[in-house]
Amino acid sequence: MKIKAYLKPQCGWSMGVRAIMDKYSLEYEDLDIINKQNLFAEMVEKTGQTNQPCVEVDGVMLTDVSGEEVENYLISNKLVESSEQKPEAPIDSACSDEEHRRMAEENPSPVRFF
Repeated sequence: MKIKAYLKPQCGWSMGVRAIMDKYSLEYEDLDIINKQNLFAEMVEKTGQTNQPCVEVDGVMLTDVSGEEVENYLISNKLVESSEQKPEAPIDSACSDEEHRRMAEENPSPVRFF
């Protein structure tokens, strides 16, 4: 299975997608759309929109998805078998207000899309 995940380095939704990839020990390309202008442009070209995460699984693009939605897609298409193992991060939520405050303190520069 070939998986390309268009993600932000720090984002609750992106961390949820990564948690699903880890839960099922899936190899995937973690594509940084914040720091790599060409990857952001590639995502927009493929999806026609700027929302993320976007995950491409064997040529099928899942746009603006949560980790939970990615897991449901993988299971329903029999690409993985359901697992009761708990993911290492929430798979269905954005960053908390506390996480946003912490990130703002660590990096006071605004995040800009290209």
